[in-house]
Amino acid sequence: MTDRKRPRPEDYFSDWKEREALAEAIIPTVGKLARERNVRCFCYDRSMANASVLDLMKIHRYVRQVEGNELSERETLPVLEAMSGLNLGPSHIDVGRLAVNYYDKGHGEGLSVEEYVREQLAYLIDSDHHPVDKPVDVVLYGFGRIGRLVARILIDKTDGGDAFRLRAIVVRKGKAPNDLVKRASLLRRDSVHGAFNGTIRVDEERQSFVANGNEVRVIYADSPDTIDYTEYGIDDAIVVDNTGVWRDEAGLSQHLKSKGVAKVVLTAPGKGDLKNVVAGINNEMIAPDDRIISAASCTTNAIVPPLKAIDDEYGIVHGHVETVHAYTNDQNLIDNYHKADRRGRSAPLNMVITETGAAKAVAKVLPQLSGKLTGNAIRVPTPNVSMAILNLTLGSDTDKDTLNEYMRNMALHSTMRRQIDYSNSPEVVSSDFVGSRTACVYDAQATIVNGRQAVLYLWYDNEFGYSCQVYRILERMAGVNYLVYPPSA
Repeated sequence: MTDRKRPRPEDYFSDWKEREALAEAIIPTVGKLARERNVRCFCYDRSMANASVLDLMKIHRYVRQVEGNELSERETLPVLEAMSGLNLGPSHIDVGRLAVNYYDKGHGEGLSVEEYVREQLAYLIDSDHHPVDKPVDVVLYGFGRIGRLVARILIDKTDGGDAFRLRAIVVRKGKAPNDLVKRASLLRRDSVHGAFNGTIRVDEERQSFVANGNEVRVIYADSPDTIDYTEYGIDDAIVVDNTGVWRDEAGLSQHLKSKGVAKVVLTAPGKGDLKNVVAGINNEMIAPDDRIISAASCTTNAIVPPLKAIDDEYGIVHGHVETVHAYTNDQNLIDNYHKADRRGRSAPLNMVITETGAAKAVAKVLPQLSGKLTGNAIRVPTPNVSMAILNLTLGSDTDKDTLNEYMRNMALHSTMRRQIDYSNSPEVVSSDFVGSRTACVYDAQATIVNGRQAVLYLWYDNEFGYSCQVYRILERMAGVNYLVYPPSA
């Protein structure tokens, strides 16, 4: 940033009302770019699509954490208006960075906003590049916590419909006569993540529900290998298996026997030789001919990005991972029989020590850490958002401020910024991270460093944050490739 600081307004309330009006004007421009041109707008990696006025204003204020100066709606609106006058091809554009580069970093010196935007986005003007050759059908096999959140993400990102289209969910027939209505209701209302952002209506005749214009067929089946998806107009689909019933290649290959299925993504740690992929870390290992991929676990996704960042900079000699994990559907509400140790005890009433395979699973993603980590877990009486505590012995000395600044840079400026977020507040608690889209949030205030010993605290939304990582794997599996600004993003 330059030394230019925004002056303190003479009247805070008048300033707020003016910026509020500007945010209102931003909404239709962002919406039109998404619907008509499949141009999705971001502000420092925060999506501007389908955001409320207050959401947009909070996104603008967030920029101060990255650049040291708050971004104003007075600056982004002219950039967006300039963009709307160009024939842009499908792309992802960070409008916030474009505005900061022009207004605060002096990159557009001597140019008008319109001239600068045209110059910067020249490679996107009249572009015939499409993110994928044809829209990719997605089927959710299972409709539990992760399935419903992946559904919300897919529907939210439909935009012009040029990439993914959620076409169906597969479930077992329930005993209730209004099963279809109940399935739709679970998508519409969520005790943790709130109401669905849009409208849902049920079409009993077609055995489907329509969410924000996306018709989603509800298919009842007891086995993954007995469905003819082409009967529903679905072909070359990617099936997201979020049941966790089958976790090896033999079991998941059953999906490929159903007509209309091309590939499978598992939302659990894969067993055997299945590739376990953490988006943003080792997704380059996904080959075009891979048909089955595991998106690993929520905890593996949370700890692998910071472990890689720390290992790259300091080296990790050894360490222990302790996860403080929200309770899950696998546990009992009240004491009852469970095949696993301790998990039969009431989840809402107890802290429950249990095992986690996340530490060992790290080696499948970061082979250089094989044998260097141990791990355990404590399930606690909260419904969502977990914490991973990394107790590490580093290869070199450092101090808290140096390590925190390094992780801040990784979270805000590196290629892992969609996987690692950064918090420097002394007041945050778990509920503050519900809805986080990153794999984890690094808590700088909690960091402990003593020479080569470091203890790092990572928050993660084990439901929604993980589902966002699953979506990123889907993009890679489908070959979805958007042109982006900045080009290195």
